Amino acid sequence: MDWDNLRYFLELARSGTLMSAARRLEVDHTTVARRIQSLEKEVGAPLFSREAGGHRLTEAGRRLQPQVEAMESAFQAVESTAPASQEGLSGLVRIGATEGFGTVVLAPQLALFALQHPKLTIDLLAMPRLVHLSRREADIVISLERPARGPVVVTKLTDYTLRLYASRQYLAAHKPIKTREDLRGHTFISYVDDLLFSKELQYLDELHRPDAFALRSTSVLAQHRAVVAGAGIAVLPAFIAEKDSALKPVLRGQANFTRTFWMSMPAETKHLVRMQAVWNFLREAAEAQQSLLLPQNAEKSEDPVGAPQRPLRPRKPAL
Repeated sequence: MDWDNLRYFLELARSGTLMSAARRLEVDHTTVARRIQSLEKEVGAPLFSREAGGHRLTEAGRRLQPQVEAMESAFQAVESTAPASQEGLSGLVRIGATEGFGTVVLAPQLALFALQHPKLTIDLLAMPRLVHLSRREADIVISLERPARGPVVVTKLTDYTLRLYASRQYLAAHKPIKTREDLRGHTFISYVDDLLFSKELQYLDELHRPDAFALRSTSVLAQHRAVVAGAGIAVLPAFIAEKDSALKPVLRGQANFTRTFWMSMPAETKHLVRMQAVWNFLREAAEAQQSLLLPQNAEKSEDPVGAPQRPLRPRKPAL
């Protein structure tokens, strides 16, 4: 039985669609379909039922999956101890993260890390939605909620602060805001309620239910730009807003929120050298950026917009 056919089977079983499996395997979706057809001929039974939303395992497929996963784990264990794996990090690691954290905090640090390891490819999925580890959309996922179940390794990555912000232009043109009651009548910018991917994003429910919204968006970066333009008030991560001299915190000390980023990866891949290295690096990156993620209540810095952060110097990971 061809191991490559089994490998394609496993990716399709996890992702559920030919296109997703093809992206993971870096091949055309027709190649995945051809491999599955070949395996089904070898097994003598259909392994997937073709449905409108994708491919679902049949009973024969469900019986085969744990056996193939055991083969995969054995192969990965052999691969990680091979001499070539000790010469340097190589291969692909795909990281899923929230849009703001991935773009502002992780992207510059991961780019520097990748430069230190030319054979390693980093895919950063910085998206305004949940990236699913169970569907193998990513190898490591940084999320706002702790995974509730499944064979995964999970750690608390970091807490971070959010505050209520407005532009200096907006504050100069509107009545002063000294208490929560003063928020009445002001215009807000926020998320689209029915498209929230996490209950952790429901900040305004804890603070004030606005009378009017200038803009609602699934993108926190879009919200940030709207606030800078003077369109209204918004709750923004401090790691995005604190370095922007166009913005000022509103009700500092009264309108602060704390949320947590959780990091997870499949238990079956935790022994891979590249996974351990990237996992350790992400923890170091978060630790190095604590002053940005959890700023104190001192007066906001007057650094110019876009002032560069001090980059984390890549170090050899503790494996």
